[in-house]
Amino acid sequence: MSKFNRVFIIVCDSLGIGNAKDAKEFNDFGSNTYKHIAEKFTNGLNIPHLNSLGIADLDTIKGTKVVEHKNCYTLKLNEASNGKDTMTGHWEMMGIKTIKPFQTFTDTGFPKDLIDELEKETGHKIIGNYASSGTEILKVLGEEQIRDNSLIVYTSSDSVLQIAASEEVTGLEELYRCCKIARDLCMQAKWFVGRVIARPFIGKDKDHFVRTPNRHDYAVSPTGITAMDILKNNNYTVSCVGKINDIFNGVGVSETVHTVSNNDGMNKTIDICNSGTFKKGLCFINLVEFDSEYGHRRNPIGYGEAIEDFDIKLDELIKNLKDDDLLMITADHGNDPTYRGTDHTREQVPLLAFSKTINDGKYLGERDSFADIGETILNNFNLQKDDSMIGKPIKELLK
Repeated sequence: MSKFNRVFIIVCDSLGIGNAKDAKEFNDFGSNTYKHIAEKFTNGLNIPHLNSLGIADLDTIKGTKVVEHKNCYTLKLNEASNGKDTMTGHWEMMGIKTIKPFQTFTDTGFPKDLIDELEKETGHKIIGNYASSGTEILKVLGEEQIRDNSLIVYTSSDSVLQIAASEEVTGLEELYRCCKIARDLCMQAKWFVGRVIARPFIGKDKDHFVRTPNRHDYAVSPTGITAMDILKNNNYTVSCVGKINDIFNGVGVSETVHTVSNNDGMNKTIDICNSGTFKKGLCFINLVEFDSEYGHRRNPIGYGEAIEDFDIKLDELIKNLKDDDLLMITADHGNDPTYRGTDHTREQVPLLAFSKTINDGKYLGERDSFADIGETILNNFNLQKDDSMIGKPIKELLK
């Protein structure tokens, strides 16, 4: 029999907690998303519920203090894969070690032959084609896009091709059609990217453009078998909240719900917790606003306020958990908003593992892979990972 009937994993997207063991190899030594955000607040972060779970075990975070936390184990995880992007981190949690990092076009933009093909296949003029913040490029090119019904193509430090267009002029279905064309083109090795993302917006001029919640990611499928596949194939529910479904391209997913914000993601997680239909399996949640709205935009105050808002919702979720539920709070990489550039940062990630049945909670030290999360879940349900997968179980959680 399984110790926990339901496991909830909340990925606070990009909320790292300091140097990974190989941070110097990624030129990220000295980054620390959690710590540096807290230092930007006069009194530190007001996160009493995360504090009660033992977050202060993991680093000196202004506003927190070391406390006893009998219902929660605390850990720090290093990433084994070669990369620091969303897909690499999430895939590793579920057992995949990525050896070759995803290709990026941050410094050069996309090749002319790809842009030419995209114009030919979509029937729209392509403008932009450089790395940019999604909100900033709208200020520069949004009015031109509306005037000409063109497509704004841009990238970031991730392996991603993003296409922005007005919902009111181009229309959602046309934007999605063009993104599907881009996804097909970008399956070729010379143009390959991990994700193509539709970025619809509304507004009439540069001072009033607003991105809408109708973002859609067109990702590639995982490169191997994941813990999600094994759970689903053994009739356990894999319920996904936010962009998890997109990150895994629907593979290993039983059901999914779209979200428009971190708070919406937490509200929908609480709804799933209380639904009565989710009885056994995994609920996998991504809270993307930490990364997309505050990390990449280098906004530590906004990021800190989002952490404080999450802390309030976390208390609500914990109060609704059953005795045989396990809650795991983690991240997929860092994105220190006080660090140079606008890229993700190679950091360790926190893991807070809470259950009302844990009675000897303590700090368990560092581990070598995010995949220990997925392997622990499989062990809990008495399932075996595939030979291609990595990860070691956190034995303290299963005793």
